[in-house]
Amino acid sequence: MRSSSLIALLSIFLLLSSITGFSANAQTSNASLNDAEQSGKQATQPSQDSEDNTLPPLAASNTAGLTMQKNVSHWLGQLQRIVSGANFQVTFVQTKAGKETVPYLWRHGLLANGSEVEQLNLQNGPGRELIRVNDIVSVFEPDVAPYSLHSEHINGPIPTVLVYHPTQLLEAYEFVPVGRARVAGRSAQQIRIVSRDNTRFGYQIWLDEETGMLLKLNMLDLQGGLLEQIQVTTFAITPEPSEYFSRINASSLPKPMAMGNSQTRNHNWEVGYLPLGMREVKEDTRRLALTGQVVDYKLFSDGLVDVSVYVQPADDAIGGDLALRNELSTFLTLTDGKAQVTVVGEIPLQTANAIATSLRPRPEN
Repeated sequence: MRSSSLIALLSIFLLLSSITGFSANAQTSNASLNDAEQSGKQATQPSQDSEDNTLPPLAASNTAGLTMQKNVSHWLGQLQRIVSGANFQVTFVQTKAGKETVPYLWRHGLLANGSEVEQLNLQNGPGRELIRVNDIVSVFEPDVAPYSLHSEHINGPIPTVLVYHPTQLLEAYEFVPVGRARVAGRSAQQIRIVSRDNTRFGYQIWLDEETGMLLKLNMLDLQGGLLEQIQVTTFAITPEPSEYFSRINASSLPKPMAMGNSQTRNHNWEVGYLPLGMREVKEDTRRLALTGQVVDYKLFSDGLVDVSVYVQPADDAIGGDLALRNELSTFLTLTDGKAQVTVVGEIPLQTANAIATSLRPRPEN
């Protein structure tokens, strides 16, 4: 669901670069990039909230380090078990810098017939609702016909891999226990999630000591500045699933969409640099919605962060070099003598630049 939004945004920014003269400001973009690279060299680990305890030393002894990792594994296991195996109802708010706070309702249930059900509802405005029955997610939103997709989880503001499959992140991120804190009036355990090579944003999570439920999540830039926060306001764990799920008739939900084969052509390029733990997960050819251009597309992921890379011949390029930030996402376009490459993702600008400038011809077999 997020990929189509990125393609639309990419089309808009490429169009803007040709219409509004962004390309004339290429020197300014490069200057901003140089500033970002310098700040990245001086970046420290994310700062702690005022409510945090002092971070214990990581290697006081082998025994202490092992105990700390066992504690992290314990709390991540508690989180995984509660979101997968309990009946619960959670309300939380999502806040981004300079944006209005957005409230959500999140429910999960295990039915008597063995079905697993889930609901995520946007509480403001006309609303947007996602309903999952086992591995089918149905989407209901204003002015769009309802549709369904095959998915094991609902894709919402809370990263699914973090709550359902946290061990998949261990190659790319270090989980550092901080200690006890208090969130929403409850005792919690705080864990910092730090990119092992300092190329991605960091995270802080607070887990309820009694149940393991996620109470708070911060996303931080390389200097420790807050980019996004998710704060649980209320939650309840119940013996039985919510009555809401008894009103869902699975047979009346939209049938899953048949995903057609993407247009493909042979890509004669590859990316020479990727952050630690990030791998190629998809490759195809796409047509940009607003410009009609056909571009090579690759999707890379470390499980928590997705990065899209678009490449087209320099002769077909619209506009010049461009570096933009849209909320959490970075949009970087660079052009050399042969190709224009655009990198889009929730990553620092210097990381996007490292990926873009590592483009190289694919070796012939």
